[in-house]
Amino acid sequence: MIEMRKTRNLPELLSWRKEVIEHVFGETPGSDLLKANENYYEQQISLGLHEAFIASFEGKDAGCGAICYSFELPSPDNPSGKCAYLMNIYVREPFRAHGIGHCIVSHLIDEARKSKCGKIYLETTEEGRRVYASLGFRDMKDMMKLYDTEHQNN
Repeated sequence: MIEMRKTRNLPELLSWRKEVIEHVFGETPGSDLLKANENYYEQQISLGLHEAFIASFEGKDAGCGAICYSFELPSPDNPSGKCAYLMNIYVREPFRAHGIGHCIVSHLIDEARKSKCGKIYLETTEEGRRVYASLGFRDMKDMMKLYDTEHQNN
């Protein structure tokens, strides 16, 4: 059985974030990046702009996911202007292929809808694409990303 719980516990959040960075990005985060994540959690959670959840499977922590809330100008496709960026979605390898990823993302979608988000989006790896597509996510058209190495902190 898969159970979802919300967490605001900073050491737990940082531990999961470190694990996600190591397994998804393939690198060990340095102390500056971990401190930046700590600052993010402290600020964004206190403002109600970040919610994090842990998925347990058979009593063991198996995965995580979060919502980062933001606002844009209201438009016909998002009259509320509230957006939910689903992030830090991860399932530990021994727990994969049990529907945990699907459960995490479904839970995040439900939470975002309860918060009246008119736009829900995420970034994906090739490995996660199938799960997200099964829940109704589609590739976004007319969107580009600036890769500006001049302003990135190393």
